Formats: sequence, C-alpha cells, structure tokens
Amino acid sequence: MFRSTKHYGHELGLSACFRQWRANSHCNLLHGYALAFTFTFEAEYLDERNWVVDFGGLDRLKERLKHNFDHKLVVAQDDPHLETLCALAQDQLASVMVLPYVGCEAFAKFGFQLAQDVLAHMGVIHARVVSCEVREHGANSAIYHEYQSGDFR
Repeated sequence: MFRSTKHYGHELGLSACFRQWRANSHCNLLHGYALAFTFTFEAEYLDERNWVVDFGGLDRLKERLKHNFDHKLVVAQDDPHLETLCALAQDQLASVMVLPYVGCEAFAKFGFQLAQDVLAHMGVIHARVVSCEVREHGANSAIYHEYQSGDFR
C-alpha cells in the first residue's frame, strides 16, 4: 500500500473565527486560528506517473479550503445566535460560513469530504482519502477518517 500526504500549513492563512457554543469554557466565545490541514491519500498501485495523487491537481482542494475558511466566521447551524451572527454578513462586517458543526473534529470531517469530492472531480479511481487532520496550533489537532472494513481488528 502506498500513502502520500498533502499539507496546507498555518502560513496559508486560513484564518477562521468560530465558537463552540456548547462549551462550558472560554471556547464558547468567538475566537480564531490560522487552521492547518493535512490530508493522507492511499493507493494499492501508483498511477502512470508513479504517484498516489497528483499534488498539482489538488489546487481545487486548496481553493475550496480558502473559500470555506479564509477570513471566515464559521458558525454551527444549530448555534442559538445563528441569526445574529449571520446578520454580521448582511451588515458586511463578516464573511459567514454556516456548517453543520464547528471545531477541529468537525472541520476535519468537512475537509475529508472536500478531498473526496476533489479526487472524484479529478477522476482519480485508484486512490482514496485516508484521513484529514486539522490543526489549530502546535498543541491542538483532530483527525477524521472513515471506518474501513478490516480496521480495528
């Protein structure tokens, strides 16, 4: 099995602001990070160029990450202050992205799904997305991967 990774670091500037409204800590306040994403891809065999995936073909993934997280206020769709936070966009005070959930774990799942969509768009059939790791900073990260038959034996 071959694996490769693609990393979009903190220096990319995916500066997202969000809050975990259910938290019993300061995390329930608006705060932000320059998020970093690391994707792992896997293939049983390499393509005609001897690659798992064409890193150059992942520009669409980078653009979708920018679209969803670059200078965005990311709000959970069940946030009790959703209307108030979305009003910031109407007043041109924020660029708001509403997602089902917020936080590293939720962003990792969302990134994983973006990567799957990009591979499908590229026509990649020999490789799959194994995982997506989202890092807030050096101490905090979360990883999402889908269960595959044979995992956790």
